Amino acid sequence: MFYGKVIGGLIGLMVAGVIGLVVGLAVGHAFDRGLATTLGFGSAANIERIKASFFEATFLLSGYLAKADGRVSEQEIEYTEQLFTQMNLGEEQRKRAIELFRQGAAAGFQIEPVISAYLQACGAQRQLQQTLLLYLVALALADHQIEAGEQEALERIAVLMGFGAAQLQQLLRMARAQEQFHSKEGFAARPGTSLKDAYAALGVEQNVSDRELKQAYRRRISENHPDKLIAKGVPEDMIKLATGRSQEIQAAYEMIRKTRPQMR
Repeated sequence: MFYGKVIGGLIGLMVAGVIGLVVGLAVGHAFDRGLATTLGFGSAANIERIKASFFEATFLLSGYLAKADGRVSEQEIEYTEQLFTQMNLGEEQRKRAIELFRQGAAAGFQIEPVISAYLQACGAQRQLQQTLLLYLVALALADHQIEAGEQEALERIAVLMGFGAAQLQQLLRMARAQEQFHSKEGFAARPGTSLKDAYAALGVEQNVSDRELKQAYRRRISENHPDKLIAKGVPEDMIKLATGRSQEIQAAYEMIRKTRPQMR
């Protein structure tokens, strides 16, 4: 890569002569290195490496989290089985997923190497890290309550992934609220769902402006956009989870929009 050095050098030369040329070349070199890293991240080989790491981390950490409160609940097993179905896993993949889940649930399992390897595969792609954490949050909420052991495990995972306690709590609030917009009948508010739940599902307070509300809605939809997640390395078979989350967010947004005259 040399485009940055050429452009930077020319701009520097025109603005500040020879000294500007030197500075421009240095800045351009840094740009080229960053561009090369970005392009390398999006290569087919790296995407496949991310997919493999995502698969492994998902089921290892699922096992670890499910066993965190001392036992694996029926709801957690059912949630994991649903994931198997949604991912359309073949026989060998299914066996591998179960093996990873059991490894993660084993006594003395260490999560640090798993998360370290996943972060290395993801690079600086924060959205990939959040996608995995959101899945684990959904697993913890599978039985509609988070035990102390699960909370501690989630906090440990979040810290190792670079998320603060406040960020984790925000994700938990959003996930709990988004659940209110998904039932067996489809994606719509469950009976008893409040307007407060709708705002929480979008991660905003009730007093936000229309503009801020739209921005939050678009941000949440973007975070779960199938094409973006696939391009970043999330396995295609797991995209259904993000698609479902998008529909929950859409339902919450529609509930709010109907209460705001300027947005009807």
